[in-house]
Amino acid sequence: MASNEENDDVVPRFTIDSGTNRQYSRFNARGTELRVRLLPPVLGDNPYALTHFQASVNDLFDYALRNVGDSDMVGVTIHDEVNLLGKAIGISFRRKGQLSEEVIWSVFSKVAQSKAHYYAMDRLIFVVHCL
Repeated sequence: MASNEENDDVVPRFTIDSGTNRQYSRFNARGTELRVRLLPPVLGDNPYALTHFQASVNDLFDYALRNVGDSDMVGVTIHDEVNLLGKAIGISFRRKGQLSEEVIWSVFSKVAQSKAHYYAMDRLIFVVHCL
């Protein structure tokens, strides 16, 4: 499954290997887990790795949050499927309308400055919880 099925002109930046949904009735919440793989740049795309990575992650967030209302509370975790013992990247619960690119990139910036290792080209487990 590619990220941009509805628009054939757009080159997908990630693939979805699997996805599951779960209802947490005790907390009146639902969760969606996506196992995704970011794709490398294709010919004609911006060849700069950081620019491509940022665009890929932005597309992934847009896709994962497409069915979430702006007033819904959203929490997100991302971790590398290979390194399950490593810390997950997390964005604490906030309204979807408050989840900006600046918030997303500040979290990635903190990970880059830590001693944690994170391999963007490995399969990632991307979990979105909504209240």
